[in-house]
Amino acid sequence: MRILPPDQAVLDHVAAREAAIIGRAVEWANLNSGSRNAAGLEAVLARLVAEAKTLPGVAVERIPTQGSTAVGDDGSVRAEAHADALKISARPDAPLQVVLTGHYDTVFPAESGFQTVTTRADGALNGPGIADMKGGISVLLAALDAFETHPDRERVGWTVLLSPDEEIGSPASAPLLAELGARGHVGMTYEPALADGTLAGERKGSGNFHLIVTGKAAHAGRAFHEGANAVAGAAIIAARLHGLNGQREGVTVNVAKISGGGPLNVVADNAVVRFNVRVPDAQASTWISDEIGRIAAEPPFPGLTLDLHGGMTRAPKPMDASQTALFEAVRETGALLGQAIAWKPSGGVCEGNNLHAAGLPNIDTLGVLGGDIHSDQEFAWPASFVERAQLSALILCKIASGEIDALKLKSLRLETM
Repeated sequence: MRILPPDQAVLDHVAAREAAIIGRAVEWANLNSGSRNAAGLEAVLARLVAEAKTLPGVAVERIPTQGSTAVGDDGSVRAEAHADALKISARPDAPLQVVLTGHYDTVFPAESGFQTVTTRADGALNGPGIADMKGGISVLLAALDAFETHPDRERVGWTVLLSPDEEIGSPASAPLLAELGARGHVGMTYEPALADGTLAGERKGSGNFHLIVTGKAAHAGRAFHEGANAVAGAAIIAARLHGLNGQREGVTVNVAKISGGGPLNVVADNAVVRFNVRVPDAQASTWISDEIGRIAAEPPFPGLTLDLHGGMTRAPKPMDASQTALFEAVRETGALLGQAIAWKPSGGVCEGNNLHAAGLPNIDTLGVLGGDIHSDQEFAWPASFVERAQLSALILCKIASGEIDALKLKSLRLETM
């Protein structure tokens, strides 16, 4: 592979727009869009719609998402609505289809004290979602805008899906990701890379669970033995869940929260145990699901009932033949730009897991270089915005030219399903 004159024109298109690419990401990050901040999500979505409509010849569509079920700390179960997803597409009938995904929600709620972007003394941008992943969305759109000037663009159709719920496990957008993943040939997702540019390779799978423990209330002094203490039961269950750690290689169970109970003189009649699991492969996913099911079917003492909600939200993403071939192609593309591309395993999960499970080979850390995400130290390096947009734009150019064989990559993925 080499950079041809039409490719260089695409790269120059990105470089000429550096200030705008960074500036809009900062603007978006200054608007809180925590996963459950409906007003904030709507405000950011409106700006993303407006930005998408500046791309030439594209279809822009807000897609309603399905609802999900939420479990309250008191054990109540309620329906939860989610914001719309944003779909942007061009040439859906082209022979090669690329799926690009990202999320416009963040982990920072509306009441967070971390609300605006500042510039650190070392030049890094510090702000909520600037790396994860409003910077990534800006990179994505910049790459597409530039690619649309390439003479081979007609060979490639593309679809962007920007979701409102990735940070809470994609309960609403998962079906949309599955549908797109099944139809595409190559996936590109814009989670941040590490600060040195390293990409995530294989990823573990993940599951989120909420176990409702219902007991029987009674006066703690007069009628203690007539009650059934749900909080005590929850504590025993939490210990059983924690005891699964170390029983199978690579499987972890994190008991994150126990809630419930009430006054000190009342035997607690409700509690909720919330926990997350991580698994390295499909067999481990089956094993942990069976173990959780067994624990959820065995109340620790009489008088309790157990009701399990949730499940495995993202399948493992192994470094199979399709992923290896795609990473090598991206490494070669990066080398043309003077960018050293490396990758390593990650225990984290993202939309790349969803896409891979649907049959789509994908690179899922094509966003900006940064770090300390999910904290008030989150940062992104400004110079990486153009660098990463150029990498994505050149990947698209090489897919269009056939130098990155998208059909072969898809075939390799299907062979392992």
